[in-house]
Amino acid sequence: QRIEKCNAGSICCVETDFRTADLPPGSFDVILAAAVLHHLRDDQDWRSAFQKIYDLLRPGGSLWITDLVIHESSAVHQLMWQRYGDYLVSLKGEEYRDQVFAYIDREDSPRPVTYQLDLLRKVGFSQVDLLHKNSCFAAFGAIKS
Repeated sequence: QRIEKCNAGSICCVETDFRTADLPPGSFDVILAAAVLHHLRDDQDWRSAFQKIYDLLRPGGSLWITDLVIHESSAVHQLMWQRYGDYLVSLKGEEYRDQVFAYIDREDSPRPVTYQLDLLRKVGFSQVDLLHKNSCFAAFGAIKS
């Protein structure tokens, strides 16, 4: 709705599991992935997902990601998850923090930002940028040549 005010073209919003949806290659200008990719399981899932996103974009198209991330350094990872845990406690207490962390351990497989940026380049994206990172969350994007 907000983009309609500054866009002269048409807008087609698709909300689906892109991994299984029958979407035509090269048919999207922009793909947004908000808090979904951390559910991918293993390295092959990550590579397949990023390759499919790349294939779905038109030349010049872009991917924008906001998601849960982990850190390559175990010391940094521990510090950031402690900060996140403290934040969760301040919201709803220790039990809530424990529930969130248990859910993450059970359901999620986040990867470091560096892993994801490297993988974006490997599948073909030519321009890759980190926009923002705070604690265990990051925003980043990539553009297809």
